[in-house]
Amino acid sequence: MTKTFAEKSRNKTFLGMFALVSATSILFNSCNQKKDKKESEKLIPKDHPVAKIVPKIDDENVPADKRVIYLTFDDGPNRGTENLLKILHKRNICATAFLVGKHAYGSKKQQEDLELLRKDQLVELANHSFTHAHNKYTDFYKNPIGVVQDFDAAKDSLKLYDKIARTPGRNIWRLNNITVTDLKSSTEAANSLKKAGYKVIGWDLEWKPTNKMELKGNHQAMLKKVDSIFFNDLEKTSRHLVFLTHDQYLTDTDSVNELDLFIEKLQKTNRFVFRKISEYPKINEVLN
Repeated sequence: MTKTFAEKSRNKTFLGMFALVSATSILFNSCNQKKDKKESEKLIPKDHPVAKIVPKIDDENVPADKRVIYLTFDDGPNRGTENLLKILHKRNICATAFLVGKHAYGSKKQQEDLELLRKDQLVELANHSFTHAHNKYTDFYKNPIGVVQDFDAAKDSLKLYDKIARTPGRNIWRLNNITVTDLKSSTEAANSLKKAGYKVIGWDLEWKPTNKMELKGNHQAMLKKVDSIFFNDLEKTSRHLVFLTHDQYLTDTDSVNELDLFIEKLQKTNRFVFRKISEYPKINEVLN
């Protein structure tokens, strides 16, 4: 059976079939903010080179020819947070920052960055634990009660009133309609978070780092991955893709430029809506 857009095309990829759309196309964007007045501050040098079927969830607020992308950034406030904010304002686009509680007190700069995040209307804040599991994930998830206490500590210290969370070191989902655990040893801890009222969000696509903590690969490769996920119905929720990367990968010029180009190219197709994670389908339901 031939798929048609928005059901995908047999002959052309989701992004590819719009490669000739004018760069002046207007983005259908739910983040209705004023254009950044510092648009002239360019982040990119002039010489920079430019299977599984998921249930269909209709969203009346998204036209049938659109796809929704949720840009999410973990581990802030951290090195690179300020660069992240510059990109968001340059592109006038919203995102969700999953914060680590202890990072808010790690240094004066991190405290200042937290205040920048709090005041920024383009950014939504969410919970990524207090300790980040001390980077000892196996031990952390062996203690479900301790996991919940760690997230509670982050919620209270950061004054996060919406219990949207992401687990450190694990791609876990716990919503009423989505239950995913990447490692079975974390199942009990994940269930405990849901029982405590946390809406746990993982991701569909991650932009990973090199061993130098820089973004690995380039924006063209990431665009192809977005294309592939939508084409093959690999999203957890049809037509909705949760994208993940980390603040600390945005400290070098190349990484900043590649993320900026990635967002720019998505915008120029005029086929995407960008939203904060609190607008993810069914996330606001009371957990059973």
